[in-house]
Parts: sequence; C-alpha cells; structure tokens
Amino acid sequence: MNLLKFCKDLYTIPRSLTGKGVVDTLNYIQGIIPIKINHVKSGSKVFDWTVPPEWNISEGYIIDLSSGEKILDFSNHNLHVIGYSDAVDKEVDYDELVEHLYYIEEQPNAIPYITSYYSRRWGFCMSYNQYKLLNKTSRFKIHINSEFKDDGVLSYGELCIKGKTDKEIFFSSYICHPQMVNNELSGPAVLTGIAEHLLMRGDNYYSYRFVLIPETIGSIVYLSRNLDVLKSNVFGGFNLTCVGDERSWGLIPSRYGNNISDVIAEYVLHQKNKDYVKYTWLDRGSDERQYCSPGVDLPISSVTRSKYGQYPEYHTSLDNFDLVTENGLNESLEFYLKCIDVFEKNRFFPKLNVLCEPQLGKRGLYPNISTKKSTKMVANMMNFISYCDGTNSILEISKICNIDFDESFKYYVNMKDNGLID
Repeated sequence: MNLLKFCKDLYTIPRSLTGKGVVDTLNYIQGIIPIKINHVKSGSKVFDWTVPPEWNISEGYIIDLSSGEKILDFSNHNLHVIGYSDAVDKEVDYDELVEHLYYIEEQPNAIPYITSYYSRRWGFCMSYNQYKLLNKTSRFKIHINSEFKDDGVLSYGELCIKGKTDKEIFFSSYICHPQMVNNELSGPAVLTGIAEHLLMRGDNYYSYRFVLIPETIGSIVYLSRNLDVLKSNVFGGFNLTCVGDERSWGLIPSRYGNNISDVIAEYVLHQKNKDYVKYTWLDRGSDERQYCSPGVDLPISSVTRSKYGQYPEYHTSLDNFDLVTENGLNESLEFYLKCIDVFEKNRFFPKLNVLCEPQLGKRGLYPNISTKKSTKMVANMMNFISYCDGTNSILEISKICNIDFDESFKYYVNMKDNGLID
C-alpha cells in the first residue's frame, strides 16, 4: 500500500462529522481493507452527548458584484466554508460580510480550519491576503448550498482481525477533517497500512480492532456501543493522529502514563529516536481524551510526529503535501509495526529451570572465539538469564539490562529451545 497515494486520493473529499464525504472516504478504505461501515441515527443519545444532524455541502462561494469576480469558491478548497455552516443565499455589503469571515493575520497565506458543529451559523474562511483585497465599497453575492438532515446518520468504519486470543490491541483514527493531511489523513493512512500488514501476515497472537470515526463524537458513539467488550478485551492500543511529517516525534501517554501501551511506545521511541518529546496527560487533545477518561480507562496512548497544536500549519490549508511526506508516513508505519512486534513477543515471563548459571557451552550457546563483540553478547545473555525468575517480561528484562528487545527475544528463544526456560 502506498500511504502517500492514499492521502492524495482522499485529499479533496469534503469530510465532516457526518455526510457523504465521510461515507466516500470509508468506501475508499473498504477497497483496501475489509472494514464494516456502521451508521448511527442522528439524534441518538450517546452518554452525555447527542449525535448531530447529518450535514452535507455541495457548493459555496462569494462573488464581488462590482467586478463580477468569484473571489472565493468552496470547490477550490474545502476549508473556505466553515464546517457545519448553515445554507445562505443573499446579497450583503462589506460590513455584514466581514462579520462572517475568518482568517489568520499572522499567517497571511493560510486558510484557517473553522467549525461550528453545535451552534448554527454561516461563514467563510480565507487567507488574510485575500481578506485585504476585498473592496469595501462593493456588495457581495454569498451562497452556501448545505443541508442538515435530522433523520440522517453518523457513519464509522470498524475492522476486527481475530487472533489466537480474544485479548485485543486497539487502533483508532478519525476521518472528519477536510483537506488537511497531517491532521488528519495521515492517521487513517497509517492505520490502514497496519491493518493491511496484519491481514497479510496472519497468525497473530492478539486480536486487533481498528476504528475510523469522526473525532470526539465518533469515539463517544463507539464507546457507548462497545464499552463492555472493550473493557473486557482491550489489552493495549493507540490513537493515531498527526503521523505524516518528518520533523519530530512525540508521546502523549494515558492519564497516569503507566499502562502497557505507554511503556512499549516509550521503549520503542527510545530505541529508535532519543530526541522525542514526552508530553503529559495535560497536553492531550485527541480521542485519547475519551478512551482514557474516568470509568473508561482503556490502556491507550498516542505517538505523533509533529503534535497537534504544536506545528504552525496545524488546522490550516498549509497542512498539505509540503509538510507530509512518503518517508514520514512510512516511518510512522514502521514505528507502530515495531510496537505490535513487541506486544506479540512480550507475553512471556521466562523462568530459568536450573539452579545457578546454566552451562551454555555444551548447548552451543557460548561463542567458540572470544572477541569484543562476542564478549558483549555473552554479558548481555548472562544478564538476561539473571532476571529470568518468572516475574519479569522480556521487555522488562530488556529495559533493566539495556538490551535491545529483539536481542532479548533471541536469547529467550535459544534458551527455550534448549530446555533452559519454562
């Protein structure tokens, strides 16, 4: 799967919390991995929230009536109309128009991403440079063709890959952000790549659950429908967001930062890239807010590249393919696949079944020639053995002894094959 092509194919589809753009996006993903597309009726009560009306938009523009020029057009960029905007079709003067315009003076070339999900209003977004060119003496034709369906639906995608155990690793990302790449086409792209890899590999120990939802309301909907199963089965997992650029790495842990996903993510980050930022729960901002909330408490964390809210292009039209790269997406995929590898192999708590140090030479586990490299390998192996008392996982031993996890797992396999470990 080409992750960058995935993002480019979906880039111009107008997505929001609900609507045709979301369904079109899910249908595209369904052509790669066999997700089930589910629908929840608008107006449904989900914990303390209510599923909003379904919203669709077909066009939106502003015409300067003095010149006849169309100065803004939704068809040129989805961000030009605020999310969940009311329909409008009328003529206004400059003073009325600017009351409904949004721009960022500090980023004069950026179109901001603005939404009004739960308060009805209409509005347009433009760059500050566009705003400065408006003719203050003109009248303007404004038109937004949008509709709200109280009998509509909220749609989301779900895929469960059965493993040898019912215990699950959970992956979630969201599909509501229009025409931005790092936030948020990178998350669905990497999630789809992970699922495709696991489907092709097969023979997984853990089961894997993938969900593609609109942010916040989608995770609340999903939890309201599946909380008991998730609390019983989810062993670990990640919320995927902002994983497409190459600038940095960041870990957003769970509320207390000590679940298995936090530990594995931090270990892999430390092994792969020591220059990551470790945030706290107080820096949260994505769907980990719901998955780790009191009473839900799923063992979920999140590893980003440039974290949401921390990079200048965030929630603007500048979040594009100048920021997100094929290499950035592939590195994030490799990171999460490595976390999965650790999850899969870390279910063992090795216990040495002989007293004192075992004689490795007679089992072919001791090197025949002493070199600097072999001396280090023997030291690592003996250190590994010294913590094989049945109380430590392979990852815990790796961290204590400062040994790479793959090296520790190799020691485990060799000693198990030679009958030294239960």
